[in-house]
Amino acid sequence: MKNTAWPVPLLREQAEKALKSLHSDEEGLATAEYGIVMLAAVGFAGLLTAILTSDTVRGLLESVVQNALSH
Repeated sequence: MKNTAWPVPLLREQAEKALKSLHSDEEGLATAEYGIVMLAAVGFAGLLTAILTSDTVRGLLESVVQNALSH
């Protein structure tokens, strides 16, 4: 009786074909990841701009610069 519990090893050609089919299923994935990273970067830049243009932070930064230049 033949043992069929373990998968039969693939030939090199079969393995290459299987890997190529897996890779083709992921086409466009890098572009989607890039888009998500760009959206996150734009959101972070907007948040940073809002924080840095507030009067409180602007006054704090001005005082730090004035103290640094006066010493």
